Amino acid sequence: SLMAVPAISGDYKALEGVESVKTVFDVSQGSPKTANIVFWAVNNVNDDKNVRALTHPPQVAVVFHGPSVKMISTDRSGFKESDNEELDKFADTIRQMKADGVKFEVCDYALKVMGVDPKTVLPEVDHVPNGFISIAGYQAQGYSVITIN
Repeated sequence: SLMAVPAISGDYKALEGVESVKTVFDVSQGSPKTANIVFWAVNNVNDDKNVRALTHPPQVAVVFHGPSVKMISTDRSGFKESDNEELDKFADTIRQMKADGVKFEVCDYALKVMGVDPKTVLPEVDHVPNGFISIAGYQAQGYSVITIN
């Protein structure tokens, strides 16, 4: 519990007495520009010095469904040419976060509904038949659910 001391004296009173942070982000919003702004904060949950100072390392997962599944596809149809830079930046963020230990999943049902070919999904993202079941499973394992829509 001495490892938790920096968090207690750190920036977040909410981390007092907490040994680890387990979070699953339920992502449905589909704007690449917004995603790049929001995913700075999502990534920060995994990288924050206060979270890293806890007894156990953070466990962060992201589950994509709804319009967000289009942003993790290499098929850019449906986006404006001006979105390409934001989409590239988002793909780079996903790659870096995956390398840092963040888990990514995409709902195959959402891919079907949104007309996205599963073969075009970034390789850093694992496929699950139903993203809601994944979110429920993470929650049952003690993950906090944060919705981004």
